[in-house]
Amino acid sequence: MTKEWIPDNSVKENSNIYTAMSRVYLTDYNKFYNWSITMRQDFWTLTTKLLGIIFDKRYDRFLDLSNGPENPQWLKGSKLNIAKSCFTSPHEAIAIKFQESSDCAIKEITYAQLKEFCNRVANSLKHEGLKPGDVIAIDMPMTAESVAIYLGAILFGAKVMTVADSFASEEIKVRLDITKPKLIFTQDVVSRNGKTLQLYKKVKQVATATCIVIPEAEIHQVTLDENDKPWSIFLSQKKVFAPHSAKPDDIITILFSSGTTGSPKAIPWDHTTPIKSASDGYYHHNIQSGDTVCWPTNLGWMMGPWLVFATLINKGTLGLYYGAPHEKGFGQFIQNAQVTMLGIIPSLVRSWKASKNMETYNWQKIKYFSSTGECSNAEDMSYLMNLAGNKPIIEYCGGTETGGGYITGSVWQNGKPGLFSTPALGSEFVILDESGQKNNKGEVFLVPPIMGLSAKLLNRDHHEVYYKDCPTLENKTLRRHGDQIERLSNNYYKAHGRIDDSMNLGGIKVSSTQIEELINTLPEVQESAAIAVPPAEEGPSQLVIFYVVTEDRPSENPLAKMQRLIRESLNPLFKLSRIYPIQALPRTASNKVMRRKLRELALL
Repeated sequence: MTKEWIPDNSVKENSNIYTAMSRVYLTDYNKFYNWSITMRQDFWTLTTKLLGIIFDKRYDRFLDLSNGPENPQWLKGSKLNIAKSCFTSPHEAIAIKFQESSDCAIKEITYAQLKEFCNRVANSLKHEGLKPGDVIAIDMPMTAESVAIYLGAILFGAKVMTVADSFASEEIKVRLDITKPKLIFTQDVVSRNGKTLQLYKKVKQVATATCIVIPEAEIHQVTLDENDKPWSIFLSQKKVFAPHSAKPDDIITILFSSGTTGSPKAIPWDHTTPIKSASDGYYHHNIQSGDTVCWPTNLGWMMGPWLVFATLINKGTLGLYYGAPHEKGFGQFIQNAQVTMLGIIPSLVRSWKASKNMETYNWQKIKYFSSTGECSNAEDMSYLMNLAGNKPIIEYCGGTETGGGYITGSVWQNGKPGLFSTPALGSEFVILDESGQKNNKGEVFLVPPIMGLSAKLLNRDHHEVYYKDCPTLENKTLRRHGDQIERLSNNYYKAHGRIDDSMNLGGIKVSSTQIEELINTLPEVQESAAIAVPPAEEGPSQLVIFYVVTEDRPSENPLAKMQRLIRESLNPLFKLSRIYPIQALPRTASNKVMRRKLRELALL
């Protein structure tokens, strides 16, 4: 049986939630949560004050709903640059601790140094002739340089499109074609797991814009095309920059998330979205000045920008390890960097449990863990808690289009491994069954307005994706999200994955259509259906493919062939668990594939 974590009074009284509740004279968490959703404007006004958000021009009205909850206007009339709020910590405080490999020493960058670094990037963009509103792209691992490029570009006023360095060239091309960046920042190579990935060459296969190339080591390990520039030539020495003053809904970041169609959704974040990220970091992850926050991630996944804003706006320290998180060097970094909040995806814990390679390190400085990206396994999460002496895990679930989480945990409440304890403060959702009635198990629908929720898509009809044909409940507008959640009898919540046709594989969302279009290119496949199913003992979703064999075109080792195709054309991190040849795919009267039927077959 998994052990319940119970916070003592000292944990509660030193928490950020206690500080916030004291401001509104409340002592009961449930009453504070209810206040946060019934008095939304007051809650978010208080939150921006507690976070120390800097405004160039104060808002005339914090929340304007004259266009309805589907189109809220946050901070109406204000001007700001959210990146400025990342530098309110004392200049001498440490902003980033990073280690390039297990053989290197841990290096530190102060807040003053990071601000100067970001200003140099902003001045460099100006020197290149870019203007506020132009798009730049970042396809790099999570490094001190990528953080500085990201924040420097926002200070300048650029829109930053981010790509995970693991993506295949065709997936990079899709994102470049949609956003058309003026500059692309990338790295020459990425060394990981004893292998060297030619990142610059991969980007150049599909990129036409000028690339600014950062060397992994001191000198470039590749020859650059004549139109591209090395980082040392691009980077200005000017350390002072006047940040661009923007409207709240001006775009700062373009992220991508797959839905139920092949092309990924281009989801913009604006200057208000990081307030949601930092809010969750403040209330639910309890990030405080002096904390070191480490979360193996990438700017191409929403947790990369989330980590930057949630940590720096809350005056914490980013902990960045450049190697692979499953290797022993990562565990040593957590120990030596004195990480206090460690974020993970559940499959990473499973690998640690199998290898036992984290058990030799002293992780007692960790105060809290957090887990996101996949459904958690209670047994694995109990193992994780014990690596740091029974420290709690804040389960966290949201999405790129939410800017953070809608359901999570907190240090104020009891916690059970693998379960959620609360909706996120300021966020409201309902669980509806297939008949559209409230139930303890079913599909999640969000109740807008919630700061951080997307209000537009760059390549889709936002209303059609999130609101069209949604039910209404108690005169409330509901917004489609697509997760399956169960409210348990003990008031905890349990996640059951996605209810639509998109899948979460290794913390990365991908549509079934993307995988099926790829598999269908094989001559021996007539048609296919990709689904995600939970493993026998819970944990991360497994990719399963049903396919109809083309007559007289059998294939030797089709599993290996499909796996190779997926890794080379989509993402090397996607693992194909099982395949099933089938005479015909089950379909509805309207010819839609009955994926629930396939899931039932896969679980037999």
